[in-house]
Amino acid sequence: MKVSLQQDEVTIDTWAIMYHPPGGGKFNGKLTVTNKRLLYDAKYDVSARGLLSEAMFVKWGSEGYLEIRKQEIVNVEVEKGFLAKKAILTLADGSKHVFNYGMLNIDKLVAAINKN
Repeated sequence: MKVSLQQDEVTIDTWAIMYHPPGGGKFNGKLTVTNKRLLYDAKYDVSARGLLSEAMFVKWGSEGYLEIRKQEIVNVEVEKGFLAKKAILTLADGSKHVFNYGMLNIDKLVAAINKN
């Protein structure tokens, strides 16, 4: 994914990670975290349902990826199990977005989300 950065926007890092949207489904793709946004390029839906819901602050960008503005994130929760390390984002509209990094350490991703 070629990310079009906004003025004064800097890429922090990119991860191959699973995404669980608030409306259900499970997507495999790449998450790019910048100092202003989270940009998710869903490669394919691995759930039975296969639908991405759109929330007020989450949209499919013109480049074809999911965009979450950092200013709309009100809480970042970490859930660590043996087979699943998750970052659970709560947005200003109350929706919850889950990024699951599997067995890998999610601390660096969470630090990037919290960094401005």
